Amino acid sequence: MNRIEPGKAAELFTLNHYPNCHGALLAGSVVRGEATETSDLDIVIFDSNLKSAYRESVVEYGWNIEVFVHNLTSYKDFFKSDCERARPSLPKMVSEGIVIKDCGILDLIKHEANELLDKGPEEWSAATIKVKRYFITDALDDFIGCTNRAEEIFIANTLAELASEFVLRTNRQWIGTSKWIVRSLRNFDEKFAGHFVEAFAIFYKTADKNKVIELVDEILQPFGGRLFQGFSLGK
Repeated sequence: MNRIEPGKAAELFTLNHYPNCHGALLAGSVVRGEATETSDLDIVIFDSNLKSAYRESVVEYGWNIEVFVHNLTSYKDFFKSDCERARPSLPKMVSEGIVIKDCGILDLIKHEANELLDKGPEEWSAATIKVKRYFITDALDDFIGCTNRAEEIFIANTLAELASEFVLRTNRQWIGTSKWIVRSLRNFDEKFAGHFVEAFAIFYKTADKNKVIELVDEILQPFGGRLFQGFSLGK
């Protein structure tokens, strides 16, 4: 089946599968104008008659559809857990979502989501920053000393995740995984994101580690730099 327009597909899906729901939103890349040939539809459903939340994946109307189904209280637990891990997936979907159906509940839920997103994640404690510095230092040392090309590629992957998390969380910014690492960095600072991507791109293309090492040291420097000597955990 050929794809139909995403908004229409979302309306039909909601009407056919959740006709008695109290609210429905279309979110994801199609809403942000970032859809690709493999993009799916993210649909958030609110139904007060449900006992618990669930997630389901289906193919209809030419689209892969991921549906996130909640009652009028379950979403609050997901908002909370998403924010605690600093990856506000559901609040972001609700905030950016286009209304498909609303029985008068979505304004309040969107307001809750926007308040959480605007607030940002909890500030890291000094102890947490110290632990993160140590593990970044450990990965950086492995990266510098590694002479096996296959192994250093995967060490670099770990280092990129740790370093991006560190710079974002120490600046009270939301984090992400996969493509959302770059998107989160860009939301924080376009110039820095370009610098970050360039450093790792040079390494992956040429095996030159210098830009990555300089980048990580720059990130750690305001917090005392690399940390090994004297670090203790659980003593």
